[in-house]
Amino acid sequence: MKDRDKASPGGVQTYRFKDDGTMPNHPFLPVLYYAGAIDEPARATVRFEASGWGNTWENGVYPYHHYHSNAHEALGVVRGSARLQLGGDGGRSLEVRAGDVLVLPAGTGHKRLSASEDFLIAGGYPGGAKYNVRTGEPDERHRDLEEIRLVPIPQSDPVFGPGGPLTELWRPDGR
Repeated sequence: MKDRDKASPGGVQTYRFKDDGTMPNHPFLPVLYYAGAIDEPARATVRFEASGWGNTWENGVYPYHHYHSNAHEALGVVRGSARLQLGGDGGRSLEVRAGDVLVLPAGTGHKRLSASEDFLIAGGYPGGAKYNVRTGEPDERHRDLEEIRLVPIPQSDPVFGPGGPLTELWRPDGR
């Protein structure tokens, strides 16, 4: 099965999370989960960069709730597996494994709950954006809510490039 077949818009799972008072989450864009979207997980950063999602890295996921108020984030599991919490304490726990990709809209809370010893994940940001790390501190909240709303919707899917599922599933009107 080709990569594109695995992550057609009908095959991408979407999750929406409301502002929980600490984790703002995105007001209208859903999290996108592409199960098994990358056949060569070790090349996740190459795939992201080829699709215009730069400032890539490989490492882990922080073990505490955090979000990025100034950038959307693509996460591709390079090896191993992990259980991640998305959307804050009241959100959703999701098991991810090598080849899976998550696309988190700006403001989406996430943290690592557990991981295999060999867990490695890659990250990338539209246009190579420099990202911040926020933890939901009350003095950041007002500024962050405005910043999240202003982050532009990417013109390219991090895995499939222009015309990929993200470009159909993320719309300015939230539909």
